[in-house]
Amino acid sequence: MSSIRVEDLSIKFRIYHDRSPSLKEYFANLFKRQRQTAYSDFWAVKNVGFEITAGDRVGIIGHNGAGKSTLLKALCRVYESSDGKISVDGRIAPLLEIGAGFHPEFTGRENIYLNGAILGYSKPQLAAIEAEVISFAGLEEFIDTPVKYYSTGMYTRLAFSLATAMHPDILVLDEIFAGGDAAFMAKAKARMHDLIDKANIMIMVSHDHLLVKSLCNRVLWMDHGRLVADGPPDEIVERYLAGRLDG
Repeated sequence: MSSIRVEDLSIKFRIYHDRSPSLKEYFANLFKRQRQTAYSDFWAVKNVGFEITAGDRVGIIGHNGAGKSTLLKALCRVYESSDGKISVDGRIAPLLEIGAGFHPEFTGRENIYLNGAILGYSKPQLAAIEAEVISFAGLEEFIDTPVKYYSTGMYTRLAFSLATAMHPDILVLDEIFAGGDAAFMAKAKARMHDLIDKANIMIMVSHDHLLVKSLCNRVLWMDHGRLVADGPPDEIVERYLAGRLDG
């Protein structure tokens, strides 16, 4: 059974400052006992813990910079934890950035195989789903065009179609519906429900709270790197919109 367990997770980024000291400041610092550093530390995620089990559909909400996308990337092993532990049972299919892993000079068809390999699919597996991916994305006319000529919406459709073609154990989405047109979003939501019906885990970040409430059975609210609430979508979204951090 697929599952995710996050224990006391913290992620720290070191921010380097590019200001060069003046000649006077440089010589003054030479005589100071404590050397001045040219960086500062920023905790993007701090002491976060939760558990997700098979069948869960989890939405993550919060203001810009709250740590939502950083948390997703940590789950997908893009970022290493500074402290704490992440345990994942199941294969993750991350769809974190539109067209991530696409080579701009390659065609859409070639990128199916390139990005598919990044997602962990074998060449025979990709050959078996190639036609369905192209059809679902509605890109038959442009599939042999280099993706550098694709619009954001075309990137979105191809990336989403590929990532969801084989019913992964754990599907991770970061604002994936933002670039899709209305017709594609309707198909994408239907496919999401199909994935969920097959008991896969889905975790998504979105500022579309209606979408979160329609697709998720649970919501995590992040604020300044911390998990401040975890519960039913209607309740947590209402508290978030009202700005209530208290229980």
